Amino acid sequence: SGQDYNRYPNPYNTHIRQKAAALRNVVKEQVFMGNGSDEAIDLLYRAFCEPGRDNVIICPPTYGMYETSAHLNNVALKEVLLKDDFQLDLEAIHAATDANSKMIFLCSPNNPTGNLLHSEDIKWILKTFPGLVVIDEAYMDFSPAESWVSRLEQYPNLVVLQTLSKAWGMAGIRVGMAFSSPEIIKILMGIKPPYNISTPAHAAAMQAMCNETQKQMYVKEMLLQLHRMNEALKRQRYVLKVYHTDANFVLVKVENPNHLYQYLVDRKVVVRNRNTTPKCEGCLRISVGTREETDLLIKYLDQYPFVEL
Repeated sequence: SGQDYNRYPNPYNTHIRQKAAALRNVVKEQVFMGNGSDEAIDLLYRAFCEPGRDNVIICPPTYGMYETSAHLNNVALKEVLLKDDFQLDLEAIHAATDANSKMIFLCSPNNPTGNLLHSEDIKWILKTFPGLVVIDEAYMDFSPAESWVSRLEQYPNLVVLQTLSKAWGMAGIRVGMAFSSPEIIKILMGIKPPYNISTPAHAAAMQAMCNETQKQMYVKEMLLQLHRMNEALKRQRYVLKVYHTDANFVLVKVENPNHLYQYLVDRKVVVRNRNTTPKCEGCLRISVGTREETDLLIKYLDQYPFVEL
């Protein structure tokens, strides 16, 4: 593309931060851009947790990187399981909190369950939890809810994570965002690697964010394929439950999860086996794909019961 790769990229990620700020109706000083949301998660641990002393609270089943980063940074994890309806257990969260609880991670819509967390519950945590409340909105673009970025002024302890990997369809460039108060963003900017986002990733991110119409079309198509996939799943005898989803994937409880998983993998359709995940026993998580990929998945689902078990 005629780009000059002999120079280091802009260490402040100025242009893409300005663009993200404009899209989300905040100022650049409230935006951190990193190598996927994963970098922001790791930097939050490094900035706000004392290794070997502090702890964070997570609510499984949820996104795996919160746990991975905790281990890497030698920060204790307190796990408070979601309730059976995949909503927050406020009493248990309150009971788990102590003087060294520095962060709580809330994924909404949640991965792998697909549902939004009740906003009243999140508000209660924002008001009562003394540390940072990190809301991971990786899948927010697929849901009807309003982003928590619009409430940053109300809650000084709020950090919102978003990404270009899902609705923007840019997982390969590894660009994620954190939105928070200028004070918190300044800390993250101060400890990130100086050139954390490469020049090609900068260019691709800028191009994507300058075309929001394309993203909206992409989301619309994804939701259409998700609907087709849901309908196909609901008509299968071996499907016990299709959970409500506000994301671009669906959690589905089936009679023989390990067998169905292997059957699909053998046909080059890779889904996530969540059978061993607490509260997701018997479940697979199936992401939506293109129309062609959805056609194939539906064909294999329809054929499945007649394959030799």
